[in-house]
Parts: sequence; structure tokens; C-alpha cells
Amino acid sequence: MTEMSYRDALKSALHSALASDPRVFLLGEDVGRYGGSYGISKDMLAEFGPERIRDTPLSESAFVGAAIGAAMAGTLPIVEIMTVNFSLLAADQLINNAATLLHMSGGQINVPLVVRMTTGAGRQLAAQHSHSWEGWYAHIPGLKIVTPATVEDARFILAAALADPNPVIIFEHASLFGMKESISAGATNVSLCGAKIMRDGGDLSLITYGGSLPKAMAAASILTSEGIDCEVIDLRALRPLDMETVIKSVSKTSRAIIIDEGWRSVGIGAEISARIAEEAFYYLDAPVIRIATAEVPIPYSRHLEALALPQTSAILTAARRLTLNHDQDSNT
Repeated sequence: MTEMSYRDALKSALHSALASDPRVFLLGEDVGRYGGSYGISKDMLAEFGPERIRDTPLSESAFVGAAIGAAMAGTLPIVEIMTVNFSLLAADQLINNAATLLHMSGGQINVPLVVRMTTGAGRQLAAQHSHSWEGWYAHIPGLKIVTPATVEDARFILAAALADPNPVIIFEHASLFGMKESISAGATNVSLCGAKIMRDGGDLSLITYGGSLPKAMAAASILTSEGIDCEVIDLRALRPLDMETVIKSVSKTSRAIIIDEGWRSVGIGAEISARIAEEAFYYLDAPVIRIATAEVPIPYSRHLEALALPQTSAILTAARRLTLNHDQDSNT
């Protein structure tokens, strides 16, 4: 077992990718001399040189477009976008070009592009640096959307993304960078699709991803001491969604809470809830509950930011309400 931080796992993954394949190169704002906004590429410019660690102008549309062209020409570009909010400046390139070229070329043109971007709130960076828009990109056919929430996934998801012939966006939650965990002995790869049962349980399914996973795990631990046995599912990927694992869990527990740091309206939680209703309605003993970010731009103030985001306390309240209703029905 090897312990490392989420940040170091991302850095190790990037270094391994660059060292193992000369076609791989990194480009983005401040990835070279500065070492990346979160230090993921620190010291790599000196090791790999400016041809493979490329500082770009402050134009997301330009450098994502350049990376798409490079991918079509046979290289394996990794783009770093500082934060998900800035990715909107490259949305035309990602949605109208990267995601569509394979289809529009009749299967002749692949775009083996990897885009890494930081997502999520909790650091008092206010509305232009703190949103969670991975659900928006999960709406787009032609893109794969992955959300590593564990150190092990952070360490190995990049290699899987580079091996895919089509564009992959990796959303790295900023609140996880300092988290330390152990990586299993012998672990060398992860899948770009397939949810993971992080904790077995029989009373209630907690379904989440990214920065909300630690909150769900904390809630499950507290609820266990109260006699409520929660199953925790880390979705890991939002496109494709592994609904088979979700439906199997809900069929066992008969109750579900979805925790999503995106906004509740028209969000990924709504999609999962709808699919549960379509595929597992008769297994449910209670309505599906969605816990999401308040319908406001993320505040700067620490206490308002905390109030806006899904928290462990909200998961506990919802879980107790669901199981209390079940207990009352059982006693009538």
C-alpha cells in the first residue's frame, strides 16, 4: 500500500504519461514555468522541455482548438484549463468540434484529446471560480466525462483517458487536492466507466461523485451508529453513466439519495432520479431525494458558501427522514 495525496497522484500520473510516450504533451495557461495553478506540472518544464510543456496565451478557445488539431494529427495532447468556469470560453471547440468530428467524418477522424480542469467550490473563490458544470458536459454525446474522487482514481484515470481514441474530460475537484489515501498494492489502471461501491449497505443508497464522496462517506459512518446501513456509490463517470450498478443498489435498499454539487434544476441528479424512476420504480419504498447546491451563484463569504453547498448534515437529515418514514410504515 502506498499513501499519497490527491495532488501528488495527479502529478505522478502526468509525469508517467509524459515519460512513457513521446506523443504526449501538456498545454495550458501557466503550466510551464509556474508549474500549473495547482502545482500539478511543477518542475516538468525543466525535465521535458518547452515542446512538451507548453505555456499558452490566455485564450482557452485558441489552445483547446490547437490541441484538437494536434490530436487529429497523431499526438496525444493533455489540456489543462484552470477552472471549469473558464472552460466556457472553449465550449465551441469542445462541443462543436471535439465531440462531433468522429460522427461528422463518418468514423474516419478520431480526436484523442484529454482535458483536465478543476471543478467545485469550498475555497472562497466566489462565483467565477467555483461552480460544478460537469453535468453540463455530460449532456454532450461524443464526450466522456470522468470525476475521480479517490487518490487511486486520480493516479490512474489519466492513462485510461489517453488510451481512449475519443475526447475525455477529467474533472478534478479542488477540495480533494490535499486529501491523502492509500493506493492498493498492484493497482495499475482504472476504467473510464463503471461506478464503484465504496461501502456496502442494505437500508439506503447514497449516490454521488467527486467532491461530495467524502461527505457521503462521513454521513454513512454516522448513520451506521444510528442503525441505518447505507450503501455508498461513487459514480466515477457521468458519461457514460453506470446505471446498472445504481439500479442494482436501489433494488436492494429501496431508497436513494443523490448528492450532486451542481445545481438541482436540470442537473445530473435529475437525470439519475429519472432513470431510477424508469427502471426501478416498483422497488422504491420512498421518493428519491436530491441534495444539490442552492440555486445561486457560489458566494464568496465562507458561511454563505457552506450554506449553499451540499453538506454532510443535509445528507443526515434526508437519510433520517427516509428511514423514519419506513419504520413508521412498518409499524402500522
